[in-house]
Amino acid sequence: MKTLSLTSAVEDVLHQGRVLLKSVSSETYTRKEDGPHGASLGAHYRHVLDHFLCLLEGLQAGQIDYDQRRRSPEIENSALEALSVTEDLIEKFRDLPPDILQRDCTVIYSVGYGESDAHAVGSNVAREVMFCVGHAIHHYAILKLLAAGMAVTLPYEFGVAPSTLKHLEAQAAH
Repeated sequence: MKTLSLTSAVEDVLHQGRVLLKSVSSETYTRKEDGPHGASLGAHYRHVLDHFLCLLEGLQAGQIDYDQRRRSPEIENSALEALSVTEDLIEKFRDLPPDILQRDCTVIYSVGYGESDAHAVGSNVAREVMFCVGHAIHHYAILKLLAAGMAVTLPYEFGVAPSTLKHLEAQAAH
């Protein structure tokens, strides 16, 4: 996949995040859903940004550790801070050297509930960019449901995978 295509995908998904942030009040951004593990829009959006931040932080060392997320209370509790970080991420991904996506890297991530150690696996930066974009879209789908429950309307394509949008367009054409 071409560098421009992947960095454009990052920019597109982060621009969708900007739409969310500009569509909600501070109170709505931090309101927690009901239940023992109730999360806010801010908690989900911070989680999305954490993964992009881990990716960028790991580029220099060639090791991306998704378990070492920042979990920043400032991003989680301030839509303005989240917007600032989003804008910064857009710029940083836009400025990545063209060859960086071809680099190999090691990814560290805990995936087993019964295991105490995180796993390290080989990957490459392009694959991890794809992971972060897909991960963001997945959380955007959750965010869209939460936002709808708070009377916040988001664009139709928010939280819908590009492949799903293409599939639906093809079905509509028939």
